Amino acid sequence: MKPAALALLTVLAAQPAQAQRPSTPDLTCQQARSLVVRAGAIVLGTGGPTYDRFVRDRNFCEPTEFTRAAFAPTRTDPRCFIGYTCYEPSADDWLGDN
Repeated sequence: MKPAALALLTVLAAQPAQAQRPSTPDLTCQQARSLVVRAGAIVLGTGGPTYDRFVRDRNFCEPTEFTRAAFAPTRTDPRCFIGYTCYEPSADDWLGDN
């Protein structure tokens, strides 16, 4: 094998495999919600190239983060409540502007 081909194979082998993540538009609202509840925290596709990390509760966030209700499009509901997302509050959040 030529050195260039061997180097290319080495680089490709070191790359992580493209993970297949569940996509909410392919699931029913209940299926998407169940995935979040069962996993505690999971990254789900939300249509096309977009995705987000959803959590069951604040226990799956960093200590300084809070939860915000998360909605995603599903096969049965265009705005399905499937859990929460974690976010770091800003000064505006503490002042009630958000």
